[in-house]
Amino acid sequence: MPIYEYACKECHHEFEALVYGSQKAVCPKCASKKLAPKLSVFAVSAPGAAAPRRAASPCGSCGDPRGPGSCSMN
Repeated sequence: MPIYEYACKECHHEFEALVYGSQKAVCPKCASKKLAPKLSVFAVSAPGAAAPRRAASPCGSCGDPRGPGSCSMN
């Protein structure tokens, strides 16, 4: 199941969506179909690879100790 990332051109909401076959994604906030695809970043784990490193400092927006981007705050 492919997961795609989008930014709504109407309300600027950023979200991920599962898209099956010829389905089109819709903004869950305003129901707009005017979406801009975003470049996704993915991780690959290899056998024997080291565990991911934790962020050195908390998130500047919300204070989450896991680091920037760990929370769901926009």
